[in-house]
Amino acid sequence: MSPKPEKSEKVCSHHKHKWRKRLRKMCIGLLIFNFVMLILILFVWAILQPRKPRFILQDVTVYAFNVSAPNFLTSSIGVTIFSRNRNHMIGVYYDKLNVYAAYQNQQITYSSGIPPAYQGHKDSNVWSPVLSGTNVPVAPYNTISFGQDQATGYLRLTIKMDGRVRFKVNTYLSRRYHLYVKVSRVY
Repeated sequence: MSPKPEKSEKVCSHHKHKWRKRLRKMCIGLLIFNFVMLILILFVWAILQPRKPRFILQDVTVYAFNVSAPNFLTSSIGVTIFSRNRNHMIGVYYDKLNVYAAYQNQQITYSSGIPPAYQGHKDSNVWSPVLSGTNVPVAPYNTISFGQDQATGYLRLTIKMDGRVRFKVNTYLSRRYHLYVKVSRVY
């Protein structure tokens, strides 16, 4: 009997690193794609120059502000809010806006809704909601602070706006974003 020949593995050196070359090409392609996308985003941002709308609290009139025994507050406050869209090419849709007053981080009036509105390029809106609350429960330490502030004649209120907005560029309309505005003043 003749001896069986041993099997030898055939190894091609030029096929050995083929998968590494493909992986390297895919990584380079992904890096080039990401770089092009980054340049495109920066280019669009440079053209649009997006800015947040500016909100100014123009006037506050306190009609009623009474604290009754066991920590209940009845108030009626008229506010005038000025809003300006500072963008040249971006419009703002205010889909839902709620305004309320707070004292030392505690809400003291019920939310007052502002009707939906569109604010065009470099446009302004003025809203004048009346914020009120009848027998709103407040923390005991705030009841003491209310009394002290009323005795001095000054009241530090915070007017807050909370809602949803969308942005419009030509015909493109963005998804909804959360809007939160906080303005503090002494009255």
